[in-house]
Amino acid sequence: MDRCATAYAYHRRGFNCCQSVLAAYGDLTGLGEEESFSLGGGFGGGAGTGELCGAISGAVMVLGLLTPADPSDPAGSKRRTMALSKELQKRFFARFGALRCRELLQGHFTPDDTTPAAKALGLTGHCDIMIVTAVELVEAILAERAEG
Repeated sequence: MDRCATAYAYHRRGFNCCQSVLAAYGDLTGLGEEESFSLGGGFGGGAGTGELCGAISGAVMVLGLLTPADPSDPAGSKRRTMALSKELQKRFFARFGALRCRELLQGHFTPDDTTPAAKALGLTGHCDIMIVTAVELVEAILAERAEG
């Protein structure tokens, strides 16, 4: 829950969805706030085009940073990271029925549609809900990897 609150706090300060998710994992990724904000700066609003949700982009970046490339096995390390990215997107799509920012912004969510963290934080804004959902999904995937 702490990472969800952290990501939400970054968004309230004016950072985009990608920046907010990415910066919430600085302790694990080794990126400082400024690096996270710089790296994620162009990914808000579906990279400015309404395409892939910035919260998803930030979550994929986190998973990529936590699954480093192996120069001795580039194809294998790409497959591992891509599998995590696909799993994250599959779960996000199952929750909201869309991955594109433009489509997500047109959705109408009720409190029952949101996730535990969004409910606990009292969130009703589209982007806020997408941000904490992306963080919750990363947390679940990381917990599953630790167990397996």
